[in-house]
Amino acid sequence: MELSPGYKQTEVGVIPEDWTVVPFQQLLDFRNGINADRRAYGRGMPFINVFEIISKGHLKAQDIPGRVSIDKKSMESYLVRRGDIVFNRSSETQDEVGLSSVYLDDAPAVFGGFVIRGQCKQALDPVYSGYAFRAPVIRTQMVARGQGAIRANIGQSDLKQIHAPLPSLDEQRAIAEALSDADALIESLYQLITKKRQIKQGAMQELLTGKRRFPGFSGEWEEKRLAELADIRSGGTPSTTQPQFWDGGVMWCTPTDITALNGSKYLSNTSRTISAEGLRASSAEIIPTHSIVMTSRATIGECAINTVPMTTNQGFKNFVPFDSVDAEFLYYLLTTQRAGFIGLCSGSTFLEIGKTQLSGYQVQVPKTKSEQTAIASVLSDMDTELTALESRLAKARQIKQGMMQELLTGRIRLL
Repeated sequence: MELSPGYKQTEVGVIPEDWTVVPFQQLLDFRNGINADRRAYGRGMPFINVFEIISKGHLKAQDIPGRVSIDKKSMESYLVRRGDIVFNRSSETQDEVGLSSVYLDDAPAVFGGFVIRGQCKQALDPVYSGYAFRAPVIRTQMVARGQGAIRANIGQSDLKQIHAPLPSLDEQRAIAEALSDADALIESLYQLITKKRQIKQGAMQELLTGKRRFPGFSGEWEEKRLAELADIRSGGTPSTTQPQFWDGGVMWCTPTDITALNGSKYLSNTSRTISAEGLRASSAEIIPTHSIVMTSRATIGECAINTVPMTTNQGFKNFVPFDSVDAEFLYYLLTTQRAGFIGLCSGSTFLEIGKTQLSGYQVQVPKTKSEQTAIASVLSDMDTELTALESRLAKARQIKQGMMQELLTGRIRLL
């Protein structure tokens, strides 16, 4: 393949002609971390361990919960200073071996025995290194050098053989600034989503208990059994030895389908289907559109509103609301009752809540469907806003990932 003008082929791939490829042996001095006496832990100075490195590419003292008390001589030997890079020396998974973080704080910290510290011997922008050393061109080399059947390990001799493509210090800083701006947007969206979720949680606690009422609604709420609010239907599984029962035109929901929603309210598709013959041959029942499907085993009380007719397996109890009940209101109400449902569970192999327990379960509800609808409308608007923000967050993360792929390989130049 012909190279574009201004680029060259190297051992780490195609990079700009004015970039260099530097082995870590020339770039960093390495040292393994401290293994202190077990009585030394839990007090003292910040102690960097594997979890912090896996979690963040840029570390500050506030991100480090661990503490260790060591003498001054040991502290000087194992001190982590601003700009030092710490590597995960041992991991349960190959994908995480050799992951790195750069320390961006002036507060003193030390590092543990499952960590290797790298101190720079050449000019290297610390913020840039936090991004660059987690890029695919570095991670591929790290994973290839990880060893071990039960745990993946990497040592100093392996790290010294890793090669990094490096632009000039000025370009490193420009790349770091661009990626930091992307991270700032991601963090601001994350914080906004967290705040909006807290607001929604507070609104649910007030609106779904009658503590807060909308203008035009009055009177005491009613105590109702769930069986008075909806027809509660169970699920079932056709025989798996009968191929004709499967891959038909009837959607068949399993808990995996609910998990895949990641908290979204509506379920419009299932990963598996059954045939009409399979439906007739099992205890599964058709759940009409705009009902609530709810997991009743293992993870209990996870809910979704189905936007198409479907069935479920036996790990569900499903609610078909009566005409006097707003389906969206019932959905929100059920999501607040998980602790109560779990308290009614039984089973020696796995916990499960049965139809009898659910049928008799009592809740407080507004007397009128119009008040139910008003409550559901407000909560639904909050969900819509959260969904839009989560979409923006996912897009921002995707854009940053693309920026890293382009900037850290020199495909896009900032200088």
